[in-house]
Amino acid sequence: MERDSATISKNMSKIHSQDTSIELQLRKALWHKGYRYRKNYKALPGSPDIVLTKYKIAIFCDSEFFHGKDWEILKLRLEKGKNPDYWIRKIERNRARDWENDRKLLFLGYTVIHFWGQDIKKHTDECLKAIEETIWDNKLHGSAKSIPGLPEGNIDL
Repeated sequence: MERDSATISKNMSKIHSQDTSIELQLRKALWHKGYRYRKNYKALPGSPDIVLTKYKIAIFCDSEFFHGKDWEILKLRLEKGKNPDYWIRKIERNRARDWENDRKLLFLGYTVIHFWGQDIKKHTDECLKAIEETIWDNKLHGSAKSIPGLPEGNIDL
């Protein structure tokens, strides 16, 4: 399906970096569970979408496209699309920035959790469970730590 530049521009203008539907859904669920948080906390590297400062947990709500879920498959699709050099470079830079911010946060003693947008939309309760397990784990061990088997402490459902 071909789209003209006006349609593409209109669609892209509706994409926001803060207060996305997935962020709002997860924040609402956390609030109803009694957790208080900071949103888009600029004092930390990467301005995490949600920060539970009390527990030193930084949460990112990542869209599948812009953060490159299943990157090898997505990259092949982008190579066949319009303006592949731009999109591949952009998403690779996003992924590198995410990784670097995760490292900085871990150095500061934060546990870093990344959730994909579709996981938040379809499995909010599982996302909450993962956050609560991280809180209890941090309480038991007295500090933030990375999750074994996952790169840099990211939780990927």
